[in-house]
Amino acid sequence: MDESSGIRILVVDDEEDLCEIIRFNLESEGYTVDTAFSAEEAMKKKLSVYNLFILDVMMKGISGFKLADDIRKTKKLATPVIFLTAKSSENDKLTGFALGADDYLTKPFSVRELVARSKALLKRSGQSAQTENNNLKVSGIKLDWQKKKLFIEGKKVELTPHELNIMQLLLKNYGKVYTREEILDYAWKENKNVVDRTVDVHITRLRKKLGDYGKYLVSRSGHGYCFEME
Repeated sequence: MDESSGIRILVVDDEEDLCEIIRFNLESEGYTVDTAFSAEEAMKKKLSVYNLFILDVMMKGISGFKLADDIRKTKKLATPVIFLTAKSSENDKLTGFALGADDYLTKPFSVRELVARSKALLKRSGQSAQTENNNLKVSGIKLDWQKKKLFIEGKKVELTPHELNIMQLLLKNYGKVYTREEILDYAWKENKNVVDRTVDVHITRLRKKLGDYGKYLVSRSGHGYCFEME
């Protein structure tokens, strides 16, 4: 699976054209990208679903620095942050890093460099849909397959073995739609006499257990189910 699958990025900049250019280039790499044209607009979003923030510093109203401070101190998120700014002084950079920035690009910059730095930062922070030790991570959901445990934003969620199998299949193949028959074959390997309706029942239970993330267990009418954060 492409390591960019399941990675969600928020770009916040009051230059709408720049936002669209950045989004186009990041989406070309397989990432899911949302944009906001002000810090105020960004604050209305559910910030915990993102794996990376790309923030302009100098915006009308609330600055990128203030937004980053809110992300770290109020929202308590450790999500990586890249600052974009026209300011290049050492003091400005030190301010950014003091607020928890992970990287800093001075305008004008190469979009290709921004994409490369985003990839490197996501890799360093372990924000990928599949890690080397065979754990799975999509946004705030982590499945530790060796320990057979699922965590949502660090909190353990109790799942049955069949529910764990379903989550492994759908997280590992982010966005891919599986029929009920395919899910049955994967999750009920030991019992081929289970009816299709059993999958629907387990998906309903999983949605409840996943809380806010339950809505991302998407039903494709006439086709099956997938996990997709859109």
